[in-house]
Amino acid sequence: MYRFSRSIYREIAPKVVEDEHDPTGCRNKQQVLDACEGTIRRLTLFNDVRTHFAIGDQLAVWRAIELNIELAQEFLARLPEGAGLDGIPRQCRAHTRKGTPCQREPLPGRDYCPSHKHLEESTTEVVEVAFEELGREPIKELTAA
Repeated sequence: MYRFSRSIYREIAPKVVEDEHDPTGCRNKQQVLDACEGTIRRLTLFNDVRTHFAIGDQLAVWRAIELNIELAQEFLARLPEGAGLDGIPRQCRAHTRKGTPCQREPLPGRDYCPSHKHLEESTTEVVEVAFEELGREPIKELTAA
């Protein structure tokens, strides 16, 4: 099944829109690859679990899996753009000087809005310093944040 997810990815990867805030240029492509692999895993769910059921029950199991996957896809399609799985729009994780939560929307793929993006960058720098003190190279994913 791996070959199917990779085939899908190879065909659509050249059309992936790059994230201007991602210095590596890989974040969006990785998310697309993960989604392709997840889709193929869902398609193989019945094959993975069917041996645990009697032959007479397998049709009911297959229907239950298919129905619930369809319901989940419909639910996700109805969510407002930019909302989390709970349906609540994403919010910046920072607080204002008055102590109230920031009401702005975070940057794509980030936890902070443009006004507070420096808070996220300072976390990355702390991690880099910690790796330097240990005498190790920082992991690429951590430095790209």
